[in-house]
Amino acid sequence: MRHGKVDNHLGRKLGHRRALLSNLASSLIMHKRINTTLAKAKALRVYVEPLLTKSKTDSTHSRRIVFSYLGNKVAVTELFREISPKIMDRPGGYTRIIKLGNRLGDNAELAMIELVDFNDLLLKDKKVKTKSTRRGTRKKADAAPKAESTPVENVEETKGE
Repeated sequence: MRHGKVDNHLGRKLGHRRALLSNLASSLIMHKRINTTLAKAKALRVYVEPLLTKSKTDSTHSRRIVFSYLGNKVAVTELFREISPKIMDRPGGYTRIIKLGNRLGDNAELAMIELVDFNDLLLKDKKVKTKSTRRGTRKKADAAPKAESTPVENVEETKGE
């Protein structure tokens, strides 16, 4: 009986499941956003969020613990160097899962899992606001000065005689 067992085994043995989640977590850290099935995305969120919390304290001990889960030196460096300073103020909820629909071949539910603080589209909307009109967006004249173009002269190449 499975009383109280909440782990999704994903149809794999323990070693295969650990390798799968380790590779997915490394890919998520390196690329900041990955597409996978919904079940794998939910299992990955449970796997990677404690690692992100552990990365807030940059010590040798926490680096070794995270490396034991990821097994990828480049991903650990990326996590501690770029990701942890951005998530330092966030108390949790570092990932976002967005459902994408069903896959054509086997009708599996697809999802995109991403790191919340690295979504460029949402962060860009909050920081930069452009004034829009009914014709489109309005650009400021002093934002980008136009470069003066010089006419290109026709130069005929002469061959040595």
